[in-house]
Amino acid sequence: MNRMVILGFLLAFISCTGQNTVFDGERAFVYLEEQCAIGYRYPGSAGHQKALQYYRNFFSDLADTLILQSFTQSIPEEDVSFKLTNIIAGFNINRPNPLLIGAHWDTRPRADHDPNPQKRSSPILGANDGASGVAVLMHLAELIHTNKPERAIFLVFFDGEDYGYSGTLEYYCMGSEYFAKNLPIIRPAEAIIIDMIGDRELEIPMERYSYQSHPRLVKTLWEIARKRGFTEFQHKFGSYIYDDHVMLIEHAGIPSVDIIDFDYPNRYQNFWHTTMDTPDKCSPRSLQIVGQVLYDYIYSREITKQ
Repeated sequence: MNRMVILGFLLAFISCTGQNTVFDGERAFVYLEEQCAIGYRYPGSAGHQKALQYYRNFFSDLADTLILQSFTQSIPEEDVSFKLTNIIAGFNINRPNPLLIGAHWDTRPRADHDPNPQKRSSPILGANDGASGVAVLMHLAELIHTNKPERAIFLVFFDGEDYGYSGTLEYYCMGSEYFAKNLPIIRPAEAIIIDMIGDRELEIPMERYSYQSHPRLVKTLWEIARKRGFTEFQHKFGSYIYDDHVMLIEHAGIPSVDIIDFDYPNRYQNFWHTTMDTPDKCSPRSLQIVGQVLYDYIYSREITKQ
């Protein structure tokens, strides 16, 4: 039986701070803005359909294979059903040791944490909570398309992550749950989810489910960030966060890590699940930091078979 063996991490090129970067945060930020220009992208909205076509057009020219995994999700509490679609962009799909890197592309239909009670039933634009992770993966797709790595890469964009209601876990992570229970691709060897990584005051502690699931990958990613001088990756534990990676762990047995800054504040206010989650609260620098760490991880491994 063939097994992939990791021969080593080739991190010499990121051994000190101040070195050149490959990932362009400004370019990724343009993709963040373009998504927000579409408008609200929650399931059932006009923007949801426009965004799906936007992503489809973008990845069809870059990926080796593009899969749209659609399913119907009922919300009995609202007496509605939605068509949700996971987008899977595959690169080098026949190579060994497949890596999944994912983000959610939908936005929240209600700003239930808005400081203004009159706005709490309004949808959010989702610049950070949605668009930031997708923007990083869009630019990463361009880089992978140009410079194919040694391993298979699947960039997966989950739908229906942020629909749920406060106080319950139901109707969150619907797309990743469906994906994990109905894998449309070969089972990935490991997965990285990125979420809420665009805010100006980026701070990414080690999420606890991630460390339980794949401690080696957590240590590796945070070490890459340390060697880059990215202090935004904090060497301390954060909270247990229910995010798409939990679905991959629980329903597909995929060792998974979540890169997330769950605290989305400035000095005065938290923008999470509010109408203030807009591009001006986000930073190209934050996108560059996360994108570069992902890029370095993808290209710092030599994979072989035995």
